[in-house]
Amino acid sequence: MEDTNGGTTFSLVRYNNPVLIDKEEPSSSPRPKSAPPSSGSPEARDETEEILDSILPPREWEEDGKLWRQSVSSTPATRLDVMNLQEQLDLKLQQRQARETGICQTRRELYAQCFDELIRQSTINCTERGLLLLRVRDELRMTLHAYQTLYESSIAFGIRKALQAEQGKTDMENYISKLEEEKAGLEKEVSDLKITCQMVEKRAQEQKQAEEKKHGEEINFLKRTNQQLKAQLEGIISQKK
Repeated sequence: MEDTNGGTTFSLVRYNNPVLIDKEEPSSSPRPKSAPPSSGSPEARDETEEILDSILPPREWEEDGKLWRQSVSSTPATRLDVMNLQEQLDLKLQQRQARETGICQTRRELYAQCFDELIRQSTINCTERGLLLLRVRDELRMTLHAYQTLYESSIAFGIRKALQAEQGKTDMENYISKLEEEKAGLEKEVSDLKITCQMVEKRAQEQKQAEEKKHGEEINFLKRTNQQLKAQLEGIISQKK
């Protein structure tokens, strides 16, 4: 759980010392041996180491043109190791200023490393328990990834909806402005038509009055003519008598 050598980064998982790997040799180079447990056959230790390598693959890096490999330790953990793991976890959380609440990538990485170290310790003591913890870890990671994907999708959906709402707001404002312009134009047209109507009615009234006046004058003229003709007729009749 100490800071690793070479180009690797710190990890709460206990690793063996790094070994130099010949690039021309097959990738399945011999695994560096850990401190042998107090009991157990070599075949059982080899099987445990293979399971550990499948659960926590060895780390490899290149430095100065040389390839180094570092495998997880197969040394059983003592009560003191577990206490040191807890102290290292608390220390790293403080040093890296991990947040105590909310989403924190640093806190998540450190607790993931701590869980991997617990899986390593459990696998050495009981392979079945270690594999079961591995299933639990993978299920938790898949669940977390699903929630993260859902969160990112909801954020993207919210942003799209906000942009659509903003665009819809702009379009609606433009549409309202256009309707207001049309309304103003129609109101002006109505006002012009009212003025035209009033002028037409006034003209029609004046024309009606002029026609009534002319008609009255014609009636008066015809009445006078009728009276004159009647008087002349009566004069002619009286002369014949």
